[in-house]
Amino acid sequence: MCSQASYENLRIDAGRLAPPQAQRVPRDVSVHGDPRVDDYFWLRERNNPGVLEYLRDENAYTEQVMAPTKPLQEALVGEFLGRMQETDTSAAHPKGAWLYYTRTQKGLQYPVHCRRPRSGAASETVLLDLNALASGQAFIGLGDFSVSDDGHRLAYSVDRTGYRDFELEVRDLRTGSPVPQRVGAVSSVAWAADNDTLFFTKEDPVSKRSFHLGRCRLSTGQVEAIWEETDPLFSIALGRSMDGRYLFCSSVSKLTSEVRSLRSDEPDGAWQVLNGRRDGHRYFAEHRAGHFYFTTNKDAGNYRVATAPVATPDESHWVDFVPADPRVKIDSLALFERFAVLVERQDGLTHLRVFEFATGRSHRVSFDEPAYEAGLSANAEFEAQELRFSYESPVTPPSIYAYDMAARTRTLVKRQEVLGGYDGAAYACERVLAPASDGTPIPVTLVYRRELRTAAAQRLLLTGYGSYGHSLRAGFSFGRLSLLDRGVICALAHIRGGGELGEPWREAGRMKAKATTFTDFIACAEFLVTAGYTEPRRLAATGRSAGGLLMGAVLNLRPDLFASVVAEVPFVDVLNTMLDASLPLTTAEYIEWGNPQVPEEYLWMRAYSPYDNLRAQAYPAVLVTTAINDSQVPYWEGAKFVAKLRTLSTGTAPSLLKVHLEPAGHGGASGRYDALRDLAFVYAFLLGTLA
Repeated sequence: MCSQASYENLRIDAGRLAPPQAQRVPRDVSVHGDPRVDDYFWLRERNNPGVLEYLRDENAYTEQVMAPTKPLQEALVGEFLGRMQETDTSAAHPKGAWLYYTRTQKGLQYPVHCRRPRSGAASETVLLDLNALASGQAFIGLGDFSVSDDGHRLAYSVDRTGYRDFELEVRDLRTGSPVPQRVGAVSSVAWAADNDTLFFTKEDPVSKRSFHLGRCRLSTGQVEAIWEETDPLFSIALGRSMDGRYLFCSSVSKLTSEVRSLRSDEPDGAWQVLNGRRDGHRYFAEHRAGHFYFTTNKDAGNYRVATAPVATPDESHWVDFVPADPRVKIDSLALFERFAVLVERQDGLTHLRVFEFATGRSHRVSFDEPAYEAGLSANAEFEAQELRFSYESPVTPPSIYAYDMAARTRTLVKRQEVLGGYDGAAYACERVLAPASDGTPIPVTLVYRRELRTAAAQRLLLTGYGSYGHSLRAGFSFGRLSLLDRGVICALAHIRGGGELGEPWREAGRMKAKATTFTDFIACAEFLVTAGYTEPRRLAATGRSAGGLLMGAVLNLRPDLFASVVAEVPFVDVLNTMLDASLPLTTAEYIEWGNPQVPEEYLWMRAYSPYDNLRAQAYPAVLVTTAINDSQVPYWEGAKFVAKLRTLSTGTAPSLLKVHLEPAGHGGASGRYDALRDLAFVYAFLLGTLA
């Protein structure tokens, strides 16, 4: 066993350990006259015993290389647990006669979902104990969780594989007994107002595209098909208006949407298209007082809100409720009886704007930290004057506030406690602007421990994503404190392709312009070096999923800029995946990356596809993590990337592959303690590769 002083200074070195060598089985994958040979295409054959043997060999090699960090990993897990309130209860939120909440218990992996009466004796009812459901299972994932209006029935869905196969289950909350039904796997559910009819959507089991809308009458067991979305670019999902009067089935692609509605008290009625689909037009619907409210990008790149009477919902009758403002992106809308609440983004920060219908006035809820995340929490009551919202920042733990929308006062309901004497004042958060290659300023959020910040270059971890218009959250991390307390600066690069600065920010890093995402990230890294925060031998980068694509592209473009890179469940085999329309989610991605069947769009991806652009050069230390049951990014993408990288790298830094061979999903292990061990493994790799 190493002493703490020694294991804190370990340098990960494969030494004389020989990595596995994947068998080369050349396969011609050429298209459009572009010659390409894939030596590792065979790793897709998950039922091939040789594939499983190879993946086990990779895991064994990774464990050998990482063996000296075991004491550090255990120390990190101890630190994580030392900050965690293992037995805890969430903020209770009201709905009808009940207060709903979850609680965790020390030693148990999963939360328990509960409720208690809103008034009177505070006796608890356990609605769903995920620990009991997980008994004998390596993985459990909760999808939907929806209680009927009368509070008597719970509809929920559970995945036991990690492959997003969520099976519908219904429970009678008065007896605790299951309610028979024959629906099977679902992607979303919603109750009708009769407390007996459940609407549901289902996925295609191969493509994992949600396409089927159905109805189940629990009292009779009758299951009926209602409608199917035939366009492979679109997926469907169910929702219900805040006032409970309407059900919505939204059909959404990356650029376009169409919404169907149904009165919730007429479950046998016909679903109505509110506004026909038109390429490039995205809108989403809510309802209040006989009017639909549409959050729409029609004539509004960053969205506006329009209304129309229920009887005439098409866009020819739309009237502005919140006009477009090119400086402000509208992310979402919540409607209450007396108030409307907008979640907005401006200058890279989230804002909550409250409108009062009676006066027509609006105001923003004020936040004063330089970087933070705020959003709507569990708001289940249309008549409420109190808004529940969440708030956190890189130095402020996750918090739930109750906000009186009329009085404009807030009350802290719950803040996650950080054990061990955490003092937020000991840490600093700042936001800087890094000039991109075209001069565009890119926001970078930095967090560090004040007393450990020096004028000299420090170890720094730079994280990025930059796809789908998703914003990289500037939130709190209990685990990240272990890096900050070791003098590591943590930075978030809010690069183009994400949504931090609205739709133009997304468009500037999508399709033909996708390479901008990668050059932005490199520009952020170069800025942090030039500004003296760090230096290449002390700089690491990390990204997950589409952020793993970012990592792969950056590795090929500037391997000299980083000491190490972690790519988790990375989308790196872009061309082969996008050329195979039978794979999950592929066709829906045509309008994010392009369709490689189109020669011009193929060339866009050919220029950056990480797997196809690996070449002979000195790569830094690399850790790739995957899960064999991941339905979103198949395990073989990361496995092929590492196998090929090893044959080309001219450097001596190790390339490691860690595969969850037991059931795990795109998000990794499902249990909270298992997730902590995975995080400790990644952190030990990072700390062991930075000077």
